Amino acid sequence: MPKTASLRPDRTLLAEPLESLGELLREWLPRQRWFAGKDRPVTELGVLSVTELYPGCLHLLVHAGHGGVPAPGGAHPAGDCYQLLLGVREHPSPRLGRALIGRVQDGPLAGLTVYDALHDPRSAQLLLERLRQPGWAGPLRFECDPSLPVTTGLAPRLLDAEQSNSSLVYGDEYILKVFRRIQPGVNPDLEVPGALARQGCHRVPAPVAWFQTRHPFRATLGVLQPYLRDASDGWTLALHALAAGDDFTVQARALGGATAEVHLALASAFPVGAPGENARTAAAMHERLTAAAHCVPALQPFVPGLRAAFAALTTCDPGPPAQRIHGDLHLGQVLRAGREWFVIDFEGEPSRPLSERRSAHSPVRDIAGMLRSFDYAARQRRPWRPEWARRCREAYCAGYAASAGWDPRKKHGLLRAYETDRAVYEVLYEARHRPDWLPVPMAAIERLAVRGD
Repeated sequence: MPKTASLRPDRTLLAEPLESLGELLREWLPRQRWFAGKDRPVTELGVLSVTELYPGCLHLLVHAGHGGVPAPGGAHPAGDCYQLLLGVREHPSPRLGRALIGRVQDGPLAGLTVYDALHDPRSAQLLLERLRQPGWAGPLRFECDPSLPVTTGLAPRLLDAEQSNSSLVYGDEYILKVFRRIQPGVNPDLEVPGALARQGCHRVPAPVAWFQTRHPFRATLGVLQPYLRDASDGWTLALHALAAGDDFTVQARALGGATAEVHLALASAFPVGAPGENARTAAAMHERLTAAAHCVPALQPFVPGLRAAFAALTTCDPGPPAQRIHGDLHLGQVLRAGREWFVIDFEGEPSRPLSERRSAHSPVRDIAGMLRSFDYAARQRRPWRPEWARRCREAYCAGYAASAGWDPRKKHGLLRAYETDRAVYEVLYEARHRPDWLPVPMAAIERLAVRGD
């Protein structure tokens, strides 16, 4: 019998901190696309939780610390918690390729090879089977909607496009998002679609099954939803329209209306705040700008003009009440199937604390994110098509106004501040992850700081 047929006989595996895996994971983690601390060395690595999901597969929550290395803005983080599903075999398939982590030299796994189990079709299928059967596996709780039975025997495939998490598609029927960076609390990508489904909002696919943990803290680990097999994301559609020289205003207007429908449903599903929080919002924007300018010197000449945009928040129209929003809305977060738009990925900006992502914000923040996305799309081909972006922005706002009952274009000070804040976020992101893209948000920074339009 292969040494990996079952890990259960060696109970010390679950009792020890798996020190023998430390060096392997220390080298492997920073190379993953979803690892948040690429700009800081991993100085500490600890296992918080180990669960055997099924023979040959371990579920781990690990803590990656960065010691005293300052984070952007000068903070000293405690580190991050990551979710890993590790396959363990004596002779793994060579087809696993880049999923291989390494061969363990000592400890209870000595002589075995570990790998990212989400790349293994057999492990992925067993994970779906586990989601079909509610119950506990150690500290892990698997749950499902009893009115939506999960189909069995579906072939899995791991998506390559995911950035901050990992997603598996099962037979074009379901998509499972496995969260990588874990924070205490209910993840909005489970909480929000579930609440919107109860509101009867058809713009967001409802959760079918999910799993959570209660140790070392309560947190959401993954969500299974219907997969819109014939859908295309808004980013791809926009780029195709640009390449063909086609207009995109009809689609943009419909997308604005769909965004407003989701916002109205969110306002019904969750508590709504009161207007008048603009002073606190402006202060937070100032803080983010200070931190970003510290990390990206190219921002510094524009800081006075950008601060003026934030300062205007304290005197402009307070706008609509704060409410639950998407939090990271752009063309890649919307899908078009047939003639309908759908909104996905309610996790929010992964770099922000979960408590912030679950709190109420102005819906203008989502609108600003989508307007910036049109600008991004227009700059993907040369020559740049500023008129294409402007028409899309106008059409999107018009569609939003027709469904929401108020026009974002009439909240100029509010919209400028939120669009500026989004552009600052983009500058920091691009400087860290995609330096070649930095000119895109920097062009918006110059426009917003100098002209304010």
